[in-house]
Amino acid sequence: MNFISLLDKWYQTNKRQLPWRKTTHPYNIWISEIILQQTRVNQGINYYNNFISTFPDIESLANASEDQVLNQWKGLGYYSRAHNIHLSAKYIFKDLNNIFPNTFQEILKLKGVGKYTAAAVASISFNEKIPAIDGNAFRVYSRIFNSDKDISKQTTFNYFFNLLKTVIPNNPGDFNQSIMDFGSLICIPKKPNCEICPICMECLAFKNSNQNILPINKSVIKRTEKIINYVHITCNDQLLVIKRDNSSIWKGLYEFPIYKKSLFENFDSDGIYSIKHQLSHIDLFIYIHILRITENEFFKLSKILKAKIIYKNEINSLAFPKPLENYLFFN
Repeated sequence: MNFISLLDKWYQTNKRQLPWRKTTHPYNIWISEIILQQTRVNQGINYYNNFISTFPDIESLANASEDQVLNQWKGLGYYSRAHNIHLSAKYIFKDLNNIFPNTFQEILKLKGVGKYTAAAVASISFNEKIPAIDGNAFRVYSRIFNSDKDISKQTTFNYFFNLLKTVIPNNPGDFNQSIMDFGSLICIPKKPNCEICPICMECLAFKNSNQNILPINKSVIKRTEKIINYVHITCNDQLLVIKRDNSSIWKGLYEFPIYKKSLFENFDSDGIYSIKHQLSHIDLFIYIHILRITENEFFKLSKILKAKIIYKNEINSLAFPKPLENYLFFN
């Protein structure tokens, strides 16, 4: 386990200067980790700074409206993360007397928090000796120990979690962050930088020339296709939008009304705009029917569709799915 002391020495000299590392406050660490779940570090910095500037603490986030939170999350995608942190902030503020839970097991109870995030917050903010294992950590540990275990399996997580828990040093926050940085800067997915690796002589995969084939991941994402037909209804500087419910993708975001042929086929059309958009496991084919209507028809349709009338200058204050946001920006 000599790699631990070598890695700590490397980290103290080479650690990335990131805004959330200026504090160990659990709220800040939690927000940063949730943002980074599906976002690269260099992209996440501005989002983190803006989010913390708007909601500097649990109370401000708990008391914000859903629209305010979702609007601040615009561009990050995976909006369930925003819903979850909003719900968790309300829970901490109301049920926990505004006191952030301070152990791995208690943090794990927060909505949307998995074992990696709980371990990261617990180790960084409360010095709990627990390993934080994500994709970066899996890659680093698989190579160090020359492990051919399938990292998509829970048994592999348990194996590394139990192994590292017995040897994690007295500075667990730094240790976990060193693994994060090391996996991002040196032990990268393809063509790892073994020539400048400070622990290559402790790495069993390097000794066995297996670093380029590890880790083993046999998971397969099954992709599906979905077609969405929208109708873009405008009048002067106004348009009709509908807030999505909480039962599907993009819950709580604003979208255009769904196109119904029986309702719209007699209106004059200005064409159909098509978009292909990929989510993590869904290929979306979006068709936006652009209608030409009168002012009377506009207000009549708003009532029939139970749609919200907004002015075009209000668009930036509402959160739309990325493909619709792009469409509105360019049209």
